[in-house]
Amino acid sequence: MELIGYISALIAAIAFAVLVIYLVKVLKETQRTMANVANTLEGLEKQMDGISVETTALLHKTNKLADDINHKATRLNSVVESVHSVGDSMKNFTRSIDAVASKVHGAAEANKEQIAQVTNWVTVIVELFNKNKKNKNGGMRNE
Repeated sequence: MELIGYISALIAAIAFAVLVIYLVKVLKETQRTMANVANTLEGLEKQMDGISVETTALLHKTNKLADDINHKATRLNSVVESVHSVGDSMKNFTRSIDAVASKVHGAAEANKEQIAQVTNWVTVIVELFNKNKKNKNGGMRNE
């Protein structure tokens, strides 16, 4: 029976040795994997630092661009207001012209007969002037 105790102790020792060897291999693989993970995370950290720097620079450029756009929009607003004022002035001018035209038309309608008489007299005077001019020019040629 003693022999069975020694054999079982030997089997237990061998099993323990196999278990320890297996655990050493597993721990070495785990150590290698953890080293790879650490290297990967280091590279990722460097990339994130680069991205952070680029993002900060892009943010500064975007802020400058937004400020420039705001400044130009403010200047454009003053131009739009000026154009609006010119438009209002043109409307007022057009209304004034329309009012004057209406008054002139009303006066012309009211004095239609007098204007027709004046036009007739002017036509007669022009015809007499032209006849007189022809007579003077024709008389000089005959001499």
